[in-house]
Amino acid sequence: MPYTTKGQRALILSGSTPTTAGELNFLLTTNCLEYIKTKYPAGLTYAAINDVVGALECCKQELYRRLAAPMEDRKCSENGDVFP
Repeated sequence: MPYTTKGQRALILSGSTPTTAGELNFLLTTNCLEYIKTKYPAGLTYAAINDVVGALECCKQELYRRLAAPMEDRKCSENGDVFP
């Protein structure tokens, strides 16, 4: 996020699609912070952190399962397996 300029941040917050990993990180972070602020108005709690980290972890796992694993399987078939 430190590499995302204020101008880029404003574009992302206004609905532009992130084009760099830093911009995507900024969007995810701001969405997570907004979720915490909305669902936990009394302040940060363990439950809030657990909600966000859990959702991000499940999102990560689903992206890997649906996108990365099939690609890895294709490449293994094309190039041969590394494992005996």
